Amino acid sequence: MNREVALNRLRSEPFDCLVIGGGAVGAGIAVDAANRGLRVALIERDDFGSGTSSRSTKLIHGGVRYLEQAIKTFDRTQFSLVRDALRERAILLSIAPHLCRPLPIVTPLYNPLHIPYYLTGLKLYDWLAGKANIKPSRFIDNREALVRFPMLKPKGLRGAVVYFDGQFDDARLNVSLILTADQQGAAVANRVELIGLLKQNCQLIGAALRDTTNGNEWELEASAIINATGPFSDSIRLMDDPMARPILSTSSGTHIVLSKAFSPPDTGLLIPETEDGRVLFLLPWLNHTLVGTTDNPAEIVHDPKATADDIAYLLHHLKKYFSIPVSEDDITASWSGLRPLVSNTTQSDTAQLSRDHIVNVSTSGLITVAGGKWTTYRKMALDTVNFAIKSKGLTAPRPSQTEKLALFGAKHFTPNIADQLTQDHGFDSDIADHLARAYGDQANVVAELASNGLSKRLTEDQPFIEAEIVYAARTEGAMSGIDALTRRTRLGVLDHTATRNAAKQVSDILGKELNWSAEEMDKDYINTVTSLD
Repeated sequence: MNREVALNRLRSEPFDCLVIGGGAVGAGIAVDAANRGLRVALIERDDFGSGTSSRSTKLIHGGVRYLEQAIKTFDRTQFSLVRDALRERAILLSIAPHLCRPLPIVTPLYNPLHIPYYLTGLKLYDWLAGKANIKPSRFIDNREALVRFPMLKPKGLRGAVVYFDGQFDDARLNVSLILTADQQGAAVANRVELIGLLKQNCQLIGAALRDTTNGNEWELEASAIINATGPFSDSIRLMDDPMARPILSTSSGTHIVLSKAFSPPDTGLLIPETEDGRVLFLLPWLNHTLVGTTDNPAEIVHDPKATADDIAYLLHHLKKYFSIPVSEDDITASWSGLRPLVSNTTQSDTAQLSRDHIVNVSTSGLITVAGGKWTTYRKMALDTVNFAIKSKGLTAPRPSQTEKLALFGAKHFTPNIADQLTQDHGFDSDIADHLARAYGDQANVVAELASNGLSKRLTEDQPFIEAEIVYAARTEGAMSGIDALTRRTRLGVLDHTATRNAAKQVSDILGKELNWSAEEMDKDYINTVTSLD
């Protein structure tokens, strides 16, 4: 992916579709539309996946909580949402096997009356998945539950239900989608913002754009303009129509990261009901333990932070279920993300709002897709492109093929890539495993860079290496230390102390690759460190 080539196209070509937003949904739309043969442009004002799409719970799932709500309220919409998400779960496991994996999840039960309730509910979850089900859920007694998850408090444990969902690396999957869109012929560029919408006879005909790296501005012609900016969707709608009524409510979800000692390597934990009726997950992820999430009404801000209250909430519920002590001192990283929820003016609790999505069009023709969740990004994209083709009279040479389209890094991926990397390049096993899972069939490209003097680890006890920073800049559009450390490698969301220690090294590598001055390297280092505060 070459940003300068993409910018030249954005400045000189007309497009069928301009996609605003480079998160999961925007990237998915670009993949779908370009795959059909449409002329596609995508812009992202910050970095690809820098918002909600890199701050999820890392689960590809139908949503056991949504299923419970559907049963309690007899809500057919929620049933459909869960069924569709389970189908999309299977598709993602197929088209991005390097970044996605099945994960068994234990639901511990301390009340014997809960056993038939949760077992029946999770069997219904299996049934809704149909042929796409990963493995059947089942009840296990308290002894097996403690073998599967030894950290649980044994006192009063009656057993558990084990069910299966999918787990993934959200930011790297977002990058894979962007690279796939580029492969399919889309012009994609980060650090490009929308500064105005162009109209003729009250109908949209294009957009005014600005390159935030140098301030250059230009106009782009597009038949369909698609607003896929997640929590910021209403701000784009107001740019189009100052009288537009909001269609979203926003909630925040905080996550904390602990060491791998707090979870088995291949089993997650679902805390089925917190004191306020929500659910929490504790999951093994990238050799750490991920805990989340909260669900509170939130203001829309560019970079939300985890609050002390949210962190205390998560720790409080862990202590109720854990036999080993856990405290704030055990936290290696924390973050918060915003969820765009389709508004219901009669509902004040964001935890109860639907994760379904809508496609909305304004009188001037601005198409907005909002709501949904990571798992259903592909269906959201499919629905949006279908709508754009119909409403704008576009001609697509081919039907959508994204259900079978292997994403970037997946086409030639095999599970033995890690062994080949160790054999051919002499990597330690943890580095080889990481490169295979993060880059798929492109891992050898990173390995070749490493063989040219870039094999040093970024930090002693993590598998990330210097070659990844160069690859991130050359191939994946990384333009800052934050991009490289947080969304290309994942050190920035796993260990804040290690990230601070690696930041100078990363800024220097990027500076050499991107021809920065010494002052620019220092500025990037400072920005990276302060972003973690």
